[in-house]
Amino acid sequence: MTSNSSASSFFLRHEFLIRRLHSLSGLVPVGAYMCVHLLTNASLLAGASVFQNNVFTIHAIPFLPMVEWLFIFGPILFHAIVGVWIAQTGRPNSQQYRLGHNYRYTWQRITGYIAIIFIFTHVFHLHGWFHTDWWLKSVAEPLGMAQFKPYNAASSLADAMNSFGGFVWPIFYLVGVLACTFHLANGIWTAGITWGVWLTPKAQHRASIACALFGLLIGSAGVASLVAVKTTDAAEAKVTEDEMYDIRVKARMIQPDDHKRSEGHDSSEPSPEPIIPTDKK
Repeated sequence: MTSNSSASSFFLRHEFLIRRLHSLSGLVPVGAYMCVHLLTNASLLAGASVFQNNVFTIHAIPFLPMVEWLFIFGPILFHAIVGVWIAQTGRPNSQQYRLGHNYRYTWQRITGYIAIIFIFTHVFHLHGWFHTDWWLKSVAEPLGMAQFKPYNAASSLADAMNSFGGFVWPIFYLVGVLACTFHLANGIWTAGITWGVWLTPKAQHRASIACALFGLLIGSAGVASLVAVKTTDAAEAKVTEDEMYDIRVKARMIQPDDHKRSEGHDSSEPSPEPIIPTDKK
């Protein structure tokens, strides 16, 4: 009881700053990352090789786990925790006004809860939450989680989506992506009011249209990425990915890493040396 009171008191004492940080974190880095993430996934429409190149680029970032925690997972956790506190302490007032602002207020909180469930399940489904061998082999993988392999990006995504009958995960991801899209687009509109960017009814109306168009764009990218995954031939994509992997390993652009590949690979087996023709006279 005392700890709950202390936490509540802390939030109340620093409410202005916490709300501003919550608003800012939803835009940068969380919102910005979401846009990049969806657009990167949508690049699968151009083919497995294009998507794999993009994934190679991401995994070439130095100290990637640290970058992910500092700029992605940490801000998401902060935004989610503070968002739940705001949702629990706020009161929707959807029947007092004719305007749709209070309905948007309510849906912002509903989609926020959906987004939290979706993001944490999504990370578990594809990445397993933690990258330790014990956790992956003993917990995540036996449960059918940790399905994504960055060096077999398109094929492992396709296999992951086709598990559980081939329709459960696509529906789950569709609902989650659309909820996140609404939450971000409407959150941008709300942030503009919070930060005093658009205060007049006319400015808010224009901003509402712009945010709706932005939401349609990002939502379309998310839906397109799901369509691309569902229409990907996993076996064909895997051949392309393995060829790209071998080329990069031989060129020493990447280090051999079986943990980032689908099962059935063994980097301990040396690749055949290229045959160099000699001119015998």
